Amino acid sequence: MRKKKPTKHEALLWTIALPGFGQFLNGKIIKGILFSVSEVVINVLSRFNLAILYSFNWKIQEAIEVIDYQWLMFYPCLYMYSLWDAYSDAEGDSPPHFYLPFVFGAYFVTIGLMYSERVTIFGILFGPVFLPILFLPIGLFIGTIIRRILVYYQQKEAQTTE
Repeated sequence: MRKKKPTKHEALLWTIALPGFGQFLNGKIIKGILFSVSEVVINVLSRFNLAILYSFNWKIQEAIEVIDYQWLMFYPCLYMYSLWDAYSDAEGDSPPHFYLPFVFGAYFVTIGLMYSERVTIFGILFGPVFLPILFLPIGLFIGTIIRRILVYYQQKEAQTTE
């Protein structure tokens, strides 16, 4: 058994590989099992791996047809929450409001998924794998901006009350 908690980046990178791995590293075995099992269930029932396979072979229409959107809609929130959770539990302090980029990342990936069948960029249909990925940086950026604004005003308020 691991004696010390992993660094925040180590937990984050293992969770990117598979939700639950960061929780295992943090010693949160039950949480790790729940995240990993949930990921597998959603992945299998949504046929996400098959859509990834089709997408990487640029068979976007086949990816769209194989996806079960009812199940895949759960994936962005589960994935981003597991990332945040692993990061939060790892060694070291988390900055204030650090959850916001993860939350907005999940929101925007979900939006990208909802529109993935019909939105084109420069005439290219990216489908249910690549379009949500393209929406992720937008959500992370907006979440980071909102986080910075909140931190700024909290620091300003703390200075005025001193």
